[in-house]
Amino acid sequence: MPTRIFNFSAGPCTLPLSALQKAQAEFVDYQGAGMSLIEMSHRGKHYDTVHYEAIAGIREVLAVPDSHDILFIQGGATLQFGMVPLNLMTGDKTAEFLNTGTWVKKAIVDAEKLGPTRILWTGETENFTRMPANDEYQVGDNAAYVYICGNETIGGIEYHAYPDSGAVPLVADMSSHVMSRPIEWRKLDLAFAGAQKNLGPAGLALVIIHKTLLEKCRDDLPAYLSYKTHAAKDSLYNTPPVFAIYMMKLTVDWVQFQGGLAEMEKRALARSGALYDTIDRSDGWYRCPVDRASRSRMNVCFRLPTEELEAKFIAEALEANFSGLKGHRSVGGCRASMYNAMPLEGAEKLAEFMRGFKQINA
Repeated sequence: MPTRIFNFSAGPCTLPLSALQKAQAEFVDYQGAGMSLIEMSHRGKHYDTVHYEAIAGIREVLAVPDSHDILFIQGGATLQFGMVPLNLMTGDKTAEFLNTGTWVKKAIVDAEKLGPTRILWTGETENFTRMPANDEYQVGDNAAYVYICGNETIGGIEYHAYPDSGAVPLVADMSSHVMSRPIEWRKLDLAFAGAQKNLGPAGLALVIIHKTLLEKCRDDLPAYLSYKTHAAKDSLYNTPPVFAIYMMKLTVDWVQFQGGLAEMEKRALARSGALYDTIDRSDGWYRCPVDRASRSRMNVCFRLPTEELEAKFIAEALEANFSGLKGHRSVGGCRASMYNAMPLEGAEKLAEFMRGFKQINA
């Protein structure tokens, strides 16, 4: 088997090697059935077991309370930008947003097409370098929900505690930090996550919604766009993304075996800490533009003294088997994305490379 490089891409992400190897072993002949799982009926016993074990695994690992339903929906997180307002904006109620970067802005654009919106707070004037404090915004009396993105991959900022929305439902896009730490379910009424960060391959969104909020969703939507449809059919209304759900199950199994969310959080702190420590000890040669209190544990963004040095750093890092370190095209710079399956060794070796690169080029 070829040597696997360290993949620091923001997504799709590094997946657990053991999960990939198990999928490889079972791909052509699934558990002696004589065909692949992705060839089988999604109503058959083999996939039925995978499907419900995936739901049970998500509930156990994420400690999802019985008050919330777990849904698997195709279309990734991007479809949820539209499904959330379609389902939750009823009557003349307003969708309200804490605008922390690109991914919230995309959700705002979709919501504006469907009803009234209001931005409670924006970090745009500060180039989206921090999350808001609870005393910097006031939820409106007519709010249908408050919408946040838990971790902004492009800006490298993260809520380390979810904001307070009072009696108004809180909706969180958790795509890039789901399953990396314990979740404050008492604060969350709807959480969703595209799979391709910490859950598995692209093609699937995990949606977790409070049953009370589900009951309040609109009834006049096209079937597939209704959360009620998916909840009533256990996410089997249509042919589900079988392979994506199967890989998610294997990934969740791996997280359980490793020690659950407590261990994932410990590892996330160690990985990001290795890079932030290197940045902070570089006497300003490496710069992290993010407010320290909002630094992401998933996506470490940093700059070098010049764009020419950044290009050289990225090229030489790739030669050293560190892939995906180019920052998003909208902000430039460098970015190291380190999701659950990134070994601590990857972060430590990248930190060592950064120190060496500075020594030669400073």
